Amino acid sequence: MFTCRSCEHTELHPIISLGRTPLANALLTPEELAHPEESFPLDLVFCPNCTLVQITETVSPEKLFREYLYFSSVSDTVLQNAREIAERTIRRRGLTGGSLVVELASNDGYLLKNYQEKGIRVLGVEPARNIARVAEERGIQTESEFFDNTLAERLRDREYAADIIHANNVVAHVADLQGVVAGISTLLKPDGVAIIENHYVKDMIDHVEFDSIYHEHLCYYSLTSFRNLFAHHRLTLVDVERLPIHGGSLRVYFQRADGPRSLEHDGAARVKALLEEEDHWGVGHFSFYRDFGKKVESLRQDLLACLQAIKSEGKRIVVYGASAKSTTLLNYFGIGSETLDYVVDRSTAKQGRFTPGTHLPIRSTDALLESQPDYVLLLTWNFADEILAQQAEYRRLGGKFIIPIPKLKVV
Repeated sequence: MFTCRSCEHTELHPIISLGRTPLANALLTPEELAHPEESFPLDLVFCPNCTLVQITETVSPEKLFREYLYFSSVSDTVLQNAREIAERTIRRRGLTGGSLVVELASNDGYLLKNYQEKGIRVLGVEPARNIARVAEERGIQTESEFFDNTLAERLRDREYAADIIHANNVVAHVADLQGVVAGISTLLKPDGVAIIENHYVKDMIDHVEFDSIYHEHLCYYSLTSFRNLFAHHRLTLVDVERLPIHGGSLRVYFQRADGPRSLEHDGAARVKALLEEEDHWGVGHFSFYRDFGKKVESLRQDLLACLQAIKSEGKRIVVYGASAKSTTLLNYFGIGSETLDYVVDRSTAKQGRFTPGTHLPIRSTDALLESQPDYVLLLTWNFADEILAQQAEYRRLGGKFIIPIPKLKVV
């Protein structure tokens, strides 16, 4: 029997089943096309006890993350977000050369480099060996291991207790949820601050962002579920921000319950206001989540009708973004080579491979100008402004983008 990842409650309510899907980032080499693909159930449920929304399947972290193809530095939006929070944290906390900033799932050093450039000591923890090597080559000291309480104790004993711990879009990904949060508590200095960013479940439900559901994303957080989880490990919620990045995210701040408070007093007011807002919209009631599946089906019908109308005119359609989001949407909606010619992506690590399940070839973004398709289905819609600006020439020559989420439109 599946139990809640946060509170071990057993009576969970189903929200939506996306069937069996391939792993979202398991892009295929040409040689792998001849072999069967693995697929796994993808079912989303709600815990009425602690309010955590989560999937029920746990795929081995070794399978998901030891070799990884997502590089944070590919996105200008992600880089800007990282730079802004680093600069603000340095100011607010008065960090110096004697301070230590640790990032969990530190990727290629995209965030920590902003601290290191200011002379502040940094340490990354990144289990993907290929990405950790890139970070090390860029001068970011990196432990290529999965973070848990055991690793946190070892790092603390090696005098790596942290003034700041960043965890951007990682607490949603971890199978050992309790071990990771316990490790944050262990590694944090008494007056340290843990800064956590993750997709906000309210935005996911409101904007029908079902493509954020895939096997790497085990949990989908509200502020209430964050507070409930971290309280188990003596971590107190002290501030919160809502961010537009990734279609709507929360940035939450925690400090040890046994340590001094060192953030602005306004943080407590922001926490109180958002918790009250969540209570008002029904964070703890299944009724808020119940109709999500119907909204997804309505989006499916609208998008398929749009694509079929375009194809009936003899127009060509390609995809922008060999992303995890695209894997979920294309496989659940049943859209493949009968409709789409190929996929483009800025990441050279993805180019030359094929999309999971749909087996569409992945090319450089240069292909848009080289072959000038009529339409581009933008599945990395969370970076729409950035991508539309980058593709100004393609658009000037008559190319159009189809943006399916949060509301289907053609630009």
